[in-house]
Amino acid sequence: ADTCHGTQAGVPALIEILQRHDASGTFFFSLGPDHSGRETRSSSLSRFYDLRTRLYGRLLPGPDIGRRCTEIMRQTDGAGFETGIHAWDRAGWDKRILQAENPWVEAELAKACARFADVFGDTAKAHGASGWRMNRHALRLTQRLGFSYASDCRGSHPFIPVFDGEIVACPQIPTTLPTLDEILAMEPGFAPDQAADRILQLSGAIAGDHVFTLRAELEGMKFSSALERLLSGWKTRDFQLVALRDIRASLDIKELPRHTVHFAEAAGRPGKRLTQGSVF
Repeated sequence: ADTCHGTQAGVPALIEILQRHDASGTFFFSLGPDHSGRETRSSSLSRFYDLRTRLYGRLLPGPDIGRRCTEIMRQTDGAGFETGIHAWDRAGWDKRILQAENPWVEAELAKACARFADVFGDTAKAHGASGWRMNRHALRLTQRLGFSYASDCRGSHPFIPVFDGEIVACPQIPTTLPTLDEILAMEPGFAPDQAADRILQLSGAIAGDHVFTLRAELEGMKFSSALERLLSGWKTRDFQLVALRDIRASLDIKELPRHTVHFAEAAGRPGKRLTQGSVF
């Protein structure tokens, strides 16, 4: 959930859809100010973000998502879904993290952890980086802050990350499939349902467990019918629709391979993203 409006409108819609399909899932929340309106979105799909969201930070003060959406976040947890940290200031993280100094990174994650504890009455056990953007110190903090796992990168299977020769003892469960908007960017003539069919095709063609990343602002709103198509298709193909904590529970950390991580572009999405590399 990237924005205040996405949390208010998209998250309840996602909960209803997932429950209707007997599907679990993990919700990563932005917990601080919504400054989405201050960024310039390069994606042609930016029009799908509500106009009110894009005005925040330009004409209106950015709303505090964690305070304004506390009840929705607690309802998500109460409905049995896993919750984790996405960011404190999601737009600020996207803009600054690749060049950020350590004190800024620590402050951002400290604020997110404190707000998570205020909202849920418990410490956060999972981190899913905004935009799959991290740096060395942010990865170190996934270990130092005691997260059970993180889902900060793109890749093919769970692993222990190695950044420039430094082992970070917090397992990564990477996003393995393209997102709906990435497929639409690569195939401009596609409708959302066609993009969903392409993802279903890839799910069956690539062996192993998969992690699919969706957004409250898109699949919870404009792309909800395509999400329903995906969920129905996966169930027809005998996939179990689980939260990331269920994948984490199946892992033997001592047996996980170590892989380097690097920054690379994902097809259909401009900009460098943290990506699983070769075996270390």
